[in-house]
Amino acid sequence: MSKTTSESGPKQRGGWRFLRDLAIIVVVALIASFLVKTFLVRSFYIPSGSMENTLLIGDRVLVNELVPGAVPLQRGDVVVFTDPGGWLGTGQGDDLIKRVIGLPGDRVSCCGSDGRLSVNGQEVDESYVVLAAGSDRVAANDFDVTVPKNHIWVMGDNRYESADSRAHGSVPVDDVVGRAFITTWPVSRWTVLSRHSEAWDRVPEPGKG
Repeated sequence: MSKTTSESGPKQRGGWRFLRDLAIIVVVALIASFLVKTFLVRSFYIPSGSMENTLLIGDRVLVNELVPGAVPLQRGDVVVFTDPGGWLGTGQGDDLIKRVIGLPGDRVSCCGSDGRLSVNGQEVDESYVVLAAGSDRVAANDFDVTVPKNHIWVMGDNRYESADSRAHGSVPVDDVVGRAFITTWPVSRWTVLSRHSEAWDRVPEPGKG
């Protein structure tokens, strides 16, 4: 009888340890998931066509909220930002998504003889931009601006259907929620969002163009 008891005791204790460890793992995983979703990564729904064809109406994207706090912004990044005021009408939410064209101090101008925009004197080959039928210009109207300190200049990829910094001015860096890095929905649209570094890495820093 004592032999039977001595054998079952360790087995029971082992079973309880397994259940305890499993419960700890589940709780830790839930907490980690909550923290990631709350503080590091958020999902956003695309309500308009201003970023076509990079992003379509109904797409969902994940946004890295470490940008720009822990990770610096880069030209070409696709970012979500809170409406600085007057960009959105009543009932349209609080957040927008556009591409970073100019960083603080950058001179952004458009359009050159070939229809491209320039940043700090460097023309940028924006292969992702949707052009108007019969036009080779990446923007309808000419402009020449210097981005203020602690601000960014943003534009939609669907330039002729985007009300962006050309209409509303630059965006305070403090209003940036994060950088969109992947399209998660629908499944057929799954893709990593590119900043098109091959074009943007050629842009010199302000004053060096």
